[in-house]
Amino acid sequence: MERVANDLRDRVAVITGGARGMGRAYVRAFLLAGAKVVATDRSWSGVDEFKEELKDHNENIFVADMDVTDDAQIDHTFQATLDKFKTVDILVNNAAMRSRDLYPPKGRATTLETKDSDWERLFKVNVFGALKVIRRFIRPMIEKRKGSIINVVSSGIVNHSHGGGYAALRPNSMEMPYMSSKAALATLSFYLADEVKQFNVAVNTIIPGHTRTTGFDEQNRARLQSGGKAGPLPVVPEHVTPLVLHLASQDATGITGRMFDVMQWNIEHGIGGHEKWADKSFSYDRLMSR
Repeated sequence: MERVANDLRDRVAVITGGARGMGRAYVRAFLLAGAKVVATDRSWSGVDEFKEELKDHNENIFVADMDVTDDAQIDHTFQATLDKFKTVDILVNNAAMRSRDLYPPKGRATTLETKDSDWERLFKVNVFGALKVIRRFIRPMIEKRKGSIINVVSSGIVNHSHGGGYAALRPNSMEMPYMSSKAALATLSFYLADEVKQFNVAVNTIIPGHTRTTGFDEQNRARLQSGGKAGPLPVVPEHVTPLVLHLASQDATGITGRMFDVMQWNIEHGIGGHEKWADKSFSYDRLMSR
């Protein structure tokens, strides 16, 4: 795991979806940096080993059951955070529902195959859930006029201009309504950043690389079995941590209202590209032989 020069000692970081995948990487990275961490997740079932690991940090960790769609659970966790740590300095909105959660195991459906209920479920978590959490946990930041919010989106929302017309980066990925929900979160982030700049609260967005997170193996095995082609080698979740720690150390006097490609940022800051962060323990051949 990369260490960064930013001083996060005793800062209070709230991380949603903190039990697995990139969320777990965030939790470990902030603790290593000396921060106090509120690790929330809808379910901590099946992660007993990680929970045991967190006990070693005792005074600097608070583990909470929190469904981002449940107002009562959010309110309870917010108050418990203030009771334990007195404030909030950082919020990492990592919790999300993915396409493979809606359409297991392959995670693929065309837009016309989706149902209204699919869109409602995805937006309830990825947009309204994130907004609910922001509304609560931004309050101490506004009061003390300092803080940082980091939202996580996807490269599938990116588009580029070609001769005056915009084209999507990868419109053939068949990930609706997930990508629409992440596009909404990105737009929300840009507007929120401008609105809360007066309170010195930064709001930034990151685009992780092709990451091996929870369900990645099952999803790709199903795709290959149905005739799909192997994709690129995934990267480990830890590749996101240098940038997130850097942004967490900022407030609105520094970096705000920006969206970053994690892998490109890592390359530009001498932290390495795909070769360094690739998950060497994974191979598509081994995946199919299990």
